[in-house]
Amino acid sequence: MRIFLTGATGFIGSAVLAELITAGHQVIGMTRSDEGAKSLAAAGAEVHRGALEDLDTIRSGAAKADAVIHTAFDHDFSKFVENCEKDRRVIGALGSVLKGSDRPLLVTSGAGVGGGTHGQPATEDVFDAGHPTPRIASELAGNELLDAGVNVSVMRLPQVHNTFKQGLISPLVAIAREKGVSAYVGKGRNRWPAGHLSDVARLYLLAIEKKEAGARYHAVGEEGVEARAIAEALARGLKLPTVSISAEKAAEHFGWLGMFVGMDMPASSAQTQAKLGWRPTGPKLIADLDAMRYS
Repeated sequence: MRIFLTGATGFIGSAVLAELITAGHQVIGMTRSDEGAKSLAAAGAEVHRGALEDLDTIRSGAAKADAVIHTAFDHDFSKFVENCEKDRRVIGALGSVLKGSDRPLLVTSGAGVGGGTHGQPATEDVFDAGHPTPRIASELAGNELLDAGVNVSVMRLPQVHNTFKQGLISPLVAIAREKGVSAYVGKGRNRWPAGHLSDVARLYLLAIEKKEAGARYHAVGEEGVEARAIAEALARGLKLPTVSISAEKAAEHFGWLGMFVGMDMPASSAQTQAKLGWRPTGPKLIADLDAMRYS
């Protein structure tokens, strides 16, 4: 297939790009920069110049493709709500080009959107249109397109990691350096799901080839890693003490991350594994944190 890939030079998108090309697909990679264009060409992708703010370039990229994978997202979390709404508009623009065809569109969301109750892991079959996380906007946009006949599926991400980057954990490293302590909230028993970058990229490939309209997938290798274990791993790497912060002081200590650090959001990928035959084999989160070069 000719696949239009947004975020093609990003942390996750570049790994997806490599998987797609290795599998024999032609990739049209979107980038806004000259540097990005050079890296895409070197990887064997067709370059499409565009930006999330320019919906015309989004539509023109999708129009050239047999399938679309949307991994791009503005990760300025100080504007999280605004950026989630921007993502809604981008998904709408991508889908508008695919109406009247069976060309698949795979969009990206967060594993927390499938949140369970009473500490139960989030699951793929849970969809709550009134979910409080702003990231629900991405799935609402996908549902609107699904109702309009577009072949949309959703990839829900946990904390995606390797030894260089680990989702929301990477900003925690900077905060620990600044504050001189590696902190967690309360007893630190709240859990975050995780998935190794190589496993996540392979799942995007399997999902776009499956072309199942309405499917939701969880790219989860570990259902839940406790916040205290994460803080202790960072403390080992940075050679800092570990401390507990009260929930009341989380915003003061963690800044914008204060809204996330105390959340308990385990997630399961059992349905995804059964449906696609996907088996996570990459290193675990704590192993990657222990192997990271903190210097």
